[in-house]
Amino acid sequence: MGVGVSNWRLANAVASLGQLGVVSGTVIDSVLARRLQDGDPGGHMRRAMEHFPIQQVAAEALERWFRPDGRAPGAPYAALPMYQQVVTRAREQFTILSAFVEVHLAKEGHAGPVGINLLTKVQMPNLATLYGAMLAGVDFVLMGAGIPREIPGVLDALASHHPAQMRLDLEDADPGQVEYLRFDPAVHWDGPAPTVLRPRFLPIIASNSLATMLVKKANGRVDGFVIEAPTAGGHNAPPREREVSTETGEPLYGVRDVVDLEKVRDLGLPFWLAGGAGRPERLVEALAAGAAGIQVGTLFAYSDESGITEQIRRSVLESVARGTARVRTDSRASPTGFPFKVVSWEGDPAEGVARKRICDLGYLRNAYSKGDKGVGYRCASEPEDQFIAKGGATEETPGRMCLCNALLATIGLGQAREEGTVEPPLLTSGDDLTNLAEFLGGRTSYTAADAMRWLLGGPAAT
Repeated sequence: MGVGVSNWRLANAVASLGQLGVVSGTVIDSVLARRLQDGDPGGHMRRAMEHFPIQQVAAEALERWFRPDGRAPGAPYAALPMYQQVVTRAREQFTILSAFVEVHLAKEGHAGPVGINLLTKVQMPNLATLYGAMLAGVDFVLMGAGIPREIPGVLDALASHHPAQMRLDLEDADPGQVEYLRFDPAVHWDGPAPTVLRPRFLPIIASNSLATMLVKKANGRVDGFVIEAPTAGGHNAPPREREVSTETGEPLYGVRDVVDLEKVRDLGLPFWLAGGAGRPERLVEALAAGAAGIQVGTLFAYSDESGITEQIRRSVLESVARGTARVRTDSRASPTGFPFKVVSWEGDPAEGVARKRICDLGYLRNAYSKGDKGVGYRCASEPEDQFIAKGGATEETPGRMCLCNALLATIGLGQAREEGTVEPPLLTSGDDLTNLAEFLGGRTSYTAADAMRWLLGGPAAT
């Protein structure tokens, strides 16, 4: 669903209704920093920060980032230092704080379960993000866009406040060269740390082989799976056959990309179906197939509680009602190399805008070996000459976009650029977006409760 779309408000609304509400943890530290710079409307960030167990960290964050009157018109957001293999203690603490704040707010006022979703590909902030979410009592961790084999062991370690590590994906590595990301909770506490419970872990998978491998070879307990079809929004797994449409350039998915649910059932773990699952009949079908339920993104992404700006939500839903909204699986947009769903619609403020090649947030950068000079970082969406100078392949650059900046713009946190411009948004949704007209019934707004009632077999509100 992007960055900050499934925010604390949406997760809170869903969890209050007795279902699993999930917050997005991707880029959550920049989300908090920008919310504070915008004056923290409603005081929600500050309210949650009052409960953070390391109050000195919260106080320093407020002093550094909070602007009571917001930014001056046209002023750019101050940026956090980009993540790398080793960061300062303060940088790590702000990441812990940001995840804590989002999960704490999602859990306020009810006893329903709350999860956090992270991208395995965005490696470098994940250890600190997981720890912050666990300090806030997160109940589930969901991770896709990669192979999260080390995450169960990480959760075990962090639940005991023990050091955790993950192998850093490293391009151009010499034979035998291995680098790690490390996180030690002890450096953040002057006294005893609070009791933390291990959340349940649900990897997001797109193949039987990955499910089987995780059960057998993960370094800890896997608690179930989210089985995601290529119709889901955001990043998709590449098709097995690697075929591409000659007409549209989109990746083509076939029978080899369909997960055999019987084989998943044989693993003995609960699973949820995702991707095109956000309709009442799909819930019935999923339960009949032995699933524990469904994961729904697109339907909730356009609810009133979603992080997408109201202007964009209404504009897209009007386009859906007219039958003019489209979802394209773009094989080039993401610098990760994964296919990525992109929405086009009448009224898209980014239509016809030439996006500037940039990498000033760095979440999707790849680490690469510089030999005896250590580890470097590059992104296929940065200026071509910079990427190539770092050893990147020229053919990796065409069509790439800075998803970090574009997705922040979609939730109203776009960076101010030169000559008074603002970073244009980029909207991602599942293929189900174009099927929302039946549910909408002519409306251009609805609540998460409306969506939930419809999914569970009740009428859509009018």
